[in-house]
Amino acid sequence: MGRPRGNRRREHYYRTAKKQGYRSRSAFKLKQIIRKHKLLRGVDRVVELCSSPGGWTQVLREEGEHLEIVAVDISSMSPLPRVSFIKGDITDSKTIDEVKQRIGGTADLVLSDCSPNVTGIWEVDVTRQLDLAERTIDLAMEILTKNGKALTKVFQGPGFKEFLESVKDRFELVRLVKPDASRKTSAEIYMLAMHPKGVKE
Repeated sequence: MGRPRGNRRREHYYRTAKKQGYRSRSAFKLKQIIRKHKLLRGVDRVVELCSSPGGWTQVLREEGEHLEIVAVDISSMSPLPRVSFIKGDITDSKTIDEVKQRIGGTADLVLSDCSPNVTGIWEVDVTRQLDLAERTIDLAMEILTKNGKALTKVFQGPGFKEFLESVKDRFELVRLVKPDASRKTSAEIYMLAMHPKGVKE
C-alpha cells in the first residue's frame, strides 16, 4: 500500500520548505493566500500573532520589503531582518499594549496562524482555537485602519458558525480561505475579514 495522499502532500511541502530555507511548511499557505487574495495590497504595517518559528514572517519579509512587521509569540523566535519581535502571551493585556506601542497605534493587516496545545479532545481543542481566533479579531478591531484586513486560522467545529457570524457583524467582507497547502481533510480553514465596521480613519 502507498502512503495516504495527505501525508504525501505534507511531506512535499515539508521538503520544499527545507529546500527553500523556510522555517515551516505553513509558509506556503501564506504565500498562496497572498497571491490568490492580494493580501498585501495596500498594506504597510503588519502584526503577526503566534509567529514562531517564523515561516510566515519570512514570507512577509520577502513578499513586502517595505513592510513594518511586529511579530509576537510566547516562544522565542530567531531574528529576521527588520522584524520587531515581542516575546509574550497574546492573552495577556500587557503583551497587547506592547504590540500597539511597537506598531505605532494602527496596522493594515493582522495575521494569526495560532494553534492551541492540542489535548486530543476535539471539543476542547476547537474551543481553544476559537478563543485564539476571537482574540485576534478583537485586536484587529482595535488597531486596524478602515481598509484593514485580518486573517486568522480557525477549526470548523462546535461554535464555528457562531464565530463566523460574529465576525460578519464586525467586518464589511468576510471570506473563508483554504489554501492548497492545507490538507483537504483537515478541519483547519482561514478566515479573511476586511474593512472593519465603525472605523473612520
